[in-house]
Amino acid sequence: MKGGNSHGSSNRRILEFLLGIQQECEGVIPFERYMREALYHPLHGYYSRHIETVGRSGDFSTSTTLDSNLGAALAAWITKRAQEFSWERIPIIEIGAGSGQLARLILRHLSWKLRGRVDYMIHEKSPVLEKEQRSRLRWRGVRWVRSLPETLTRTSGRALIFSNELVDAFPCKLFQRAGESWQELGVSISEEFGLTEKAFSRIPCDPWFSQFGNIPEGQLVEMTSSYREWISSWYSNWHEGAILTIDYGDTAEKLYDRRPNGSLRAYWRHQRLTGANLFARFGKQDLTADVNFSDLIRWGDQLGWKTSLFQTQRDFIKSWIPENNLHGVLPDEVGEAFKVLEQQPFKPVVSQRISDRCLWEQEGSIQPDSRR
Repeated sequence: MKGGNSHGSSNRRILEFLLGIQQECEGVIPFERYMREALYHPLHGYYSRHIETVGRSGDFSTSTTLDSNLGAALAAWITKRAQEFSWERIPIIEIGAGSGQLARLILRHLSWKLRGRVDYMIHEKSPVLEKEQRSRLRWRGVRWVRSLPETLTRTSGRALIFSNELVDAFPCKLFQRAGESWQELGVSISEEFGLTEKAFSRIPCDPWFSQFGNIPEGQLVEMTSSYREWISSWYSNWHEGAILTIDYGDTAEKLYDRRPNGSLRAYWRHQRLTGANLFARFGKQDLTADVNFSDLIRWGDQLGWKTSLFQTQRDFIKSWIPENNLHGVLPDEVGEAFKVLEQQPFKPVVSQRISDRCLWEQEGSIQPDSRR
């Protein structure tokens, strides 16, 4: 957080902002709160104000910027699902469209006849990225939507929903193994205005942690319960279709293999940063963690969804594109690290939102901290 004179006033404003949150949180800022403010605060947040673009000239690349085959595979997936559901109009909702490059590739690979039946909608939280998307996607069938519940109500609960590298951008809780229990970690600001990790709450034996097996003392793990809270805010408005989640991560039993410090990291100018560097540039760099797909599958089960597909991105692309149409292949570490999860609602669900409390009770997991 320390900087030269040119950045002094900006740093002081940020430190005063964080000190205010620390006081509000009684001495330690839960990491989930810190990450939320660092990424999404209207004035200081990375995605709200400071991200420039995604790709070679940005702070990080996505699988789309590394391989154009994904757009073709998604177009084939949309085509097949549209045939299966026999909808007259085909509502497609992309959540978090990045630079808009993936949407452009998908639309380019759809047949002209199918494209005329598609209502392509983008739900984007970053005003900076939305501006870039609008400049890149000038096809008249693309529009931007603000409220998923309202949008799904207008489509009669029907939609093909997908995201690419969305879940990893949700704020996560951070826990550390401490003997027979776990402790939650937060951020503490010292008198010298340095930011450090600090435990602030001990969690007794909790069923959620059992998925990680017998992992060692000091192990760090992340929980993206904010994503579960987000899907619970709109799932009851969605009755027919499929949701496809593409992201880097794995199932719980594999996620932290030989990774004692967890998967949390920052990206700045294509540099991968960990440790103290996570706090070096509040609001100026991306913060992310690998996705625990075991959680996503279980949370979907609780909402009445069935898992119809779970595979690596490489296998997903190969299953939807004939080999002679492939344009190169993803690097091994990308094709295997990225996973694709498809879920579908079993049947129309009762129009009743599951409260956050009910979700916690169903999972038998950690109760939300009252300070948040």
